[in-house]
Parts: sequence; C-alpha cells; structure tokens
Amino acid sequence: MARSPRGRLAVRYRIECDLERLCLPAPRTPAPGERLWQHTCCEIFVARAGMLPYREFNFSPSGEWAAYACRRYRECAPFSIEDPEISLTRSPDRLELQASIPADDGGLRVALSAVIEDRAGSLTYWALRHPAGKPDFHHPDAFALELD
Repeated sequence: MARSPRGRLAVRYRIECDLERLCLPAPRTPAPGERLWQHTCCEIFVARAGMLPYREFNFSPSGEWAAYACRRYRECAPFSIEDPEISLTRSPDRLELQASIPADDGGLRVALSAVIEDRAGSLTYWALRHPAGKPDFHHPDAFALELD
C-alpha cells in the first residue's frame, strides 16, 4: 500500500495458492456491487488518525467494487466514489488485485483484509491484524497500518 501522487491510496493484494481450489467470480464490467464480502473479496478500511468515522472499500476479482461511509462501528451506508481503478493479474498459483481509491491528506489508520472462498463454499478471513475472538475487520484493533 502507498499514497499515489494524485492524492489516492494504491493497494495491491497477492493471493498465492492453487487457484483451482478457490471460488473466484467471473469477470464483469467494473461497477458497484453488493454483498461482495460474502465471496472472495479484498477489503480496505480507512480512518483519519483518531478512528471515527471511517470508510470501507470492497474489491472483487470480478471487477465489482463497493464503498461505504461508516459513522460509527458497523454503522455504514453506501457512498459514491469515482472508479477505484481495479486491475487483476492471474496465474495458476497467484492472483494479484490492485486498486486505487481517493484518500484524505494527513495521518491515516488502515485495516487491510480479505475474504477467501474455496470451492466447497467455506470462507476464511485474512487481515494484517485480527482483534481477540472472531475476525472483525471493522474492529479498531484491525486498523494496524498507520500512514503519515
């Protein structure tokens, strides 16, 4: 993850495994989607230093995406953004998803995460940091990365 010169955050996710074991959605025309987190999906949560409010962005390997503005913990509503510029590179054992989103200037706290679905329909939850107990990407402890 890095800030781009155009005032955006650029993020790249890399999933390394036998991709035949994963359930990956078919490519679609990039557009807003719904409930992307119920399948293979990469996510980023961004807050100004101090935490609330925060924003959530979901990126599907299909090219679909979603953006939410969260006023409080898990109180989120969809909001409009310009195209997040998603690109996908795939090989038999690696999937790389890159996205670029608008970002505020100043200090930011970021939570990076992914939901991975296998062919059996089981979901696993990946993050830089999980809070104690079950995975919760919205939890303040998940915001493990700080950017100046």
